[in-house]
Amino acid sequence: MQMDEFELRAWLRLLLTPSIGNESARRLLTRFGSVLGVFEATALELTEVVSRAQAEALLQPPVLLDAQTVRTIQWLSTHPKTLHAQRAIWHIGHPDYPEPLLHLADPPLLLYVEGQVEQSLGPAVSVVGSRNPTPQGRQTAMQFGRALAEAGICVVSGMALGIDGASHLGALQFTKPLGPRSSAADSSRSEASLSCWTTVGVVGTGLDQVYPKLHQVLAQEVIAHGVLISEYPLGTPPLAANFPQRNRLIAALGLGTLVVEAAMRSGSLITARMALDMGREVMAVPGSIHAMQSHGCHWLIRQGAKLVENVKDILEELQIHIPTNGGNNPNAIGLQPTSQPHPVLSQMGFTPISLDALQIDCKLDISELQSVLLGLELEGLVARLPGGLFQRLGPGS
Repeated sequence: MQMDEFELRAWLRLLLTPSIGNESARRLLTRFGSVLGVFEATALELTEVVSRAQAEALLQPPVLLDAQTVRTIQWLSTHPKTLHAQRAIWHIGHPDYPEPLLHLADPPLLLYVEGQVEQSLGPAVSVVGSRNPTPQGRQTAMQFGRALAEAGICVVSGMALGIDGASHLGALQFTKPLGPRSSAADSSRSEASLSCWTTVGVVGTGLDQVYPKLHQVLAQEVIAHGVLISEYPLGTPPLAANFPQRNRLIAALGLGTLVVEAAMRSGSLITARMALDMGREVMAVPGSIHAMQSHGCHWLIRQGAKLVENVKDILEELQIHIPTNGGNNPNAIGLQPTSQPHPVLSQMGFTPISLDALQIDCKLDISELQSVLLGLELEGLVARLPGGLFQRLGPGS
């Protein structure tokens, strides 16, 4: 159900009016019943809700209104390049507006959406972390993303570099057939999951641009199997102040928030705090004591966050049951090795190690060890780090 041009223009006018923030706009909508009712009100009626200066501003169409209306209509009428994808704008109160966002103290009044708009949000977990993760952290985020998707859990994140992007990529590794929105009569979780998004990217810019630009391809994949969501008007650039603000949407959409890697001053800790304030569960993946990116996770765990080693820990914490007839085996969902790791990987552990130290532990000729490491690197089991260090990725085999 799309808004007509007249209603869309009214919403844009309300949100573009100087000095009218979300709080004032919500009061106006409550008082006058609809966005159209706001602009049918007299100056005297408006001053019963907002200040005289705000009322006067509402009576004058914003300078950018015409241009923004044309831009938005063109965006809505242009079909996305991705197959089956659509574009929509959901106002607060729209039947497709995600229900968890309604419980925010400051819910977005408009949501711009691109992707599988005929589907909906099912059980979801928000995954956040460092923009500069260790190779192990990146691999872990991908593994959790895939395992969550395999369990029928939507992965919500912010499309940023690092852990965000890795979690989206992991979820997209487990793709499923596209299906229509499920009806209330659906009783099978496996059937209903076909009509739920695989992953949701909440962005801090307008949806007519991709930030960071390195994620152009990732954005198209998210659109193909989930949605991109923004509360910001088209044309909004990547302003620093927008990203902490959008984090409240990430925290709200998930039943819980998983922090994979985070330094002590990471914005991910802000998202975790928001999740706690909303009554959501907070979970964290422990890491090396030598990795600065793990110190924030360790702090969260000391504060009571759930220590997570595999996806079963998440499902248990959130009390999510995965039926055995849905094609997923809950006992197989996790990050556990399926066979004995390579002997060199066993000696490496999971913290960065120098070639000389590894050679002493493995008791191999240095040339032979370099050859083994190259092979493991090509298999994606080892990462070569700056400073001549190597790090094991995942459990290996």
